[in-house]
Amino acid sequence: MDRDELAEFLLRRREALTPADVGLSTGPRRRTTGLRREEVAQLATMSTDYYTRLEQRRGPQPSVQILASLARALRLTEDERDYLFRLCGHSAPDRAHITEYVRPGILRVLDRLHDTPAFVVSVLDEVLVQNDASRALVGDSSALTGLDRSGIYRWFAYPDIERLRYREADHPRQARALVGSLRAAHGVMGARSRAGEIVAELTARSPEFVELWDAHVVSRRFEQHKVMVHPELGEIEVDCQALFTEDESHALIVLTAAPGSESASKLEFLRVLGTQKV
Repeated sequence: MDRDELAEFLLRRREALTPADVGLSTGPRRRTTGLRREEVAQLATMSTDYYTRLEQRRGPQPSVQILASLARALRLTEDERDYLFRLCGHSAPDRAHITEYVRPGILRVLDRLHDTPAFVVSVLDEVLVQNDASRALVGDSSALTGLDRSGIYRWFAYPDIERLRYREADHPRQARALVGSLRAAHGVMGARSRAGEIVAELTARSPEFVELWDAHVVSRRFEQHKVMVHPELGEIEVDCQALFTEDESHALIVLTAAPGSESASKLEFLRVLGTQKV
């Protein structure tokens, strides 16, 4: 790990960005050139102290997951991301199978979506980045680790918790759609990938998953209209639009409600309230 080069690289990339580049407000009396350290830490969902130690050449070797978060926060290109990984003593990710890296173009679109829930997911239904409106509606995914990051895995591993966000009548359809997406990802990534690990784990613990997996349904699509269930506001009807990257490794999901509807009022209420309890 080259701490000197890492510190210099992080500093220069931080100085090259403005708050507007990452969807943050400038605020009055701003003296810092580029982003503040605490802003980078916020975007990368890490502590300010941890990020500061990296810039001060005294931090520990970052994990692959932390580096992926930093690459997103600093809007690095794929070449810059690979360079960051190598500075920290890791091999550059395989671009053919990468699921963590989100291209800056997708992030710029997400940055401009302040008034409606939006988030970026991988082929394994891992929420890689989400806006505040999304956190208020479906919960904050930043603390999830391991296989728990996959919504497909959580649906079958923790059904009593994960399925509360959907009406019970919609559970069979959602289960089929998730297994179809996993089958498609498994075909691309192979049995020795994270997709294969999810299949093995769910095969061992969920008879429902085994039955759906054996049906060999292959499809990666998102329902255009769905009903979300908020724990305090109840049912919220939303239209779901998916913007896929060119290689279809990621999708930007945007949820909207019909103007003037009760659901639109609920989304607006959640946007203002944030993640506070009603």
